[in-house]
Amino acid sequence: MNNKENKVLVTGAAGFIGHHLSKLLFKNGYEVVGIDNINDYYDQNLKLARLEDMSIDTSEMKYNTPLVGDITFVKLDLKDREHIMQLFKTEKFDYVVNLAAQAGVRYSLENPHSYVDNNITGFLNILEGCRNYPVKHLVYASSSSVYGLSEEIPFSTSSHTDHPLAMYAASKKANEMMAHSYAHLFNIPSTGLRFFTVYGPWGRPDMALHIFTKAIVEDREFEVFNHGNMSRDFTYVDDIVESVKRLIPKPPQANNPKFDAKKPNPSMSSAPYQLFNVGNNSPVALMDYVHAVENALGKKGKIVYKPMQPGDVSATYANVESLFEYIDFKPATTIEEGIKIFVDKYLELNNK
Repeated sequence: MNNKENKVLVTGAAGFIGHHLSKLLFKNGYEVVGIDNINDYYDQNLKLARLEDMSIDTSEMKYNTPLVGDITFVKLDLKDREHIMQLFKTEKFDYVVNLAAQAGVRYSLENPHSYVDNNITGFLNILEGCRNYPVKHLVYASSSSVYGLSEEIPFSTSSHTDHPLAMYAASKKANEMMAHSYAHLFNIPSTGLRFFTVYGPWGRPDMALHIFTKAIVEDREFEVFNHGNMSRDFTYVDDIVESVKRLIPKPPQANNPKFDAKKPNPSMSSAPYQLFNVGNNSPVALMDYVHAVENALGKKGKIVYKPMQPGDVSATYANVESLFEYIDFKPATTIEEGIKIFVDKYLELNNK
């Protein structure tokens, strides 16, 4: 693979998925430039440790100053329009994978402005970069949360998603619409990925798996919502990033013959635009997930059952057939396998 023709920008490179994707792309011969603002939504030391895992010397970190390890990393905020445009002009990316976002459904109830600033304004700056300095393919993270009130299980990208339950979901839905408008107006090939409950080593400390594991290790109580009556299409992070890697060199084409403007399918367009679910296609009961953590640790948890939280949903389940057909890959890591790897890494990182 010729690196000069395969330069990829990964936003959110110090994040959970961004870290794993950057490593995978580097191993596969891509020249990776990663950016992240290293905000304090969760422990910044974890983000720095992920960068150090890619041979980045974080002790030398300064804003908008490149650091070179396995990848080139720049501490940069998506909201910083001037420097984002300068980065596109200087680097002349072939591909862009936008993973940077203000995450968290429950946090969006407390700080909705952060989701507009980071997820909408920040994404607009990425789109403008792709417009002014054209790329072969823009791949961006959406979310299963866009399905909102829908109970049409399994969730399909051909279904409409007009009933989001929180600002996080609304901002991701907005990203899909923004990408379509730029694909239509400026011929930017774009693929949106609706991720379903990603888990694995180096995961975020605000996510359920980390919370459950930490509480059990420390012999503390932890909360399980909707009295445990929930299921999720938990998807192991290696399966997620393998899907993204396979998608990068496969941009959508304009004038898709399957698109019917009189009966429009939301997942495709006459513009170079497409949407995919990225999930395990196999929902797991939340309590089975908890028990898998207990088994991996060899210890029972102290569970406190709570009612459903605002903005949350009782079940997620992805129809991934269209993605499987497009890239010839379907996630296959079992919950037991994935949780064991997470727990081992958690114990290593926390010196337990």
